[in-house]
Amino acid sequence: MEVKKGLTKLAAVFGAAALGLSVAACGSTNTADSGDSTKDSSTPTVSFMLDWTPNTNHIGLYVAQKLGYYKDAGVNVKILPTAQAGAETSVENGVANVGFTTLSNVAAFNSQGADLKFVFDLTQKPVARWCALASRTDIKTPKDLSGKTFVSFGSAEQTAVVQQMIKYAGGTGEIKTATAGTNTFETLTSGKGDFGGFYVTWEGVESELNGPALNCFVASDWGVPGNPDQLGFAVKSSWLKDSANADALKKFIEATKKGYDYALANPDKAADLLVEQAKEAQLDSKLTRTSMEEIAKNGYWTTDDAKSLPGTVNFDDAQPYLDFQYKAGTYKDKDGKNPAEAPQAKELATNDYVA
Repeated sequence: MEVKKGLTKLAAVFGAAALGLSVAACGSTNTADSGDSTKDSSTPTVSFMLDWTPNTNHIGLYVAQKLGYYKDAGVNVKILPTAQAGAETSVENGVANVGFTTLSNVAAFNSQGADLKFVFDLTQKPVARWCALASRTDIKTPKDLSGKTFVSFGSAEQTAVVQQMIKYAGGTGEIKTATAGTNTFETLTSGKGDFGGFYVTWEGVESELNGPALNCFVASDWGVPGNPDQLGFAVKSSWLKDSANADALKKFIEATKKGYDYALANPDKAADLLVEQAKEAQLDSKLTRTSMEEIAKNGYWTTDDAKSLPGTVNFDDAQPYLDFQYKAGTYKDKDGKNPAEAPQAKELATNDYVA
């Protein structure tokens, strides 16, 4: 789950991936249905496409499914494995009703003419980290990344973030790039690259449990405005025009939010449930438990001292980041040109479906 957001699915769309989770390496084959085989045909069904192999980012869905929250809400849910085309394209094409993505990915796709709407924001604090191996004593601040090799997936968004961090720290912002393999840890330890992107809630935990140790930087500490890591759910805007779909989405989000809240209150139980429900992913139980404990302890999904998940988009954090990426030239229209104005968070996202 390294920060390798969207190369395959976005490269064909706008030439350089936005900072959304990559799908090429996951190989997930997990499929699950909410409830049992005796579903009431009159109950609406919502199909949800993952962006990656099942992990703690998705735990609320599996909890809601297993504990009957979807059934109680009056909605059937089908969890679809990641498609090669990506969750965004699958939602746009009607293959799935809802997909896991980022607000910035929605901005990138809609700049190309897509019709996506961000309807649920899971992460309320930055979770991406930009890291070198701790053994690299020559890298103490982002300034020291100048001239170094960035292990990436060709993402214009990632590059803009890294260059801003380096410049803010007093460096030139000039970097080299190397294409990551299936595991950024291996690419760094092999010496083929100097630093890369990770998620503190997964690779950060893996590093602490199993090594190698990392030295990491948070973008917001080094001059990148707003919250780059607004991960959550998107639908096709036109799908919501049907009142039945809008009602089903509200029920789905209410029950899913309840699933995430359960995970925050019961991190170990929820982690074990995820491992059990997503057998095909062969998740490591200790890693999954520790990941969920890290999320709950440090409030990555909550605000201040809140115990429950808001699920809402913080527009004050969203727009500055979209403006930053727009100025960096990340978003392109169908002709490969810069759009006339920066994507507007209040047009891309809504909190209307979060209770």
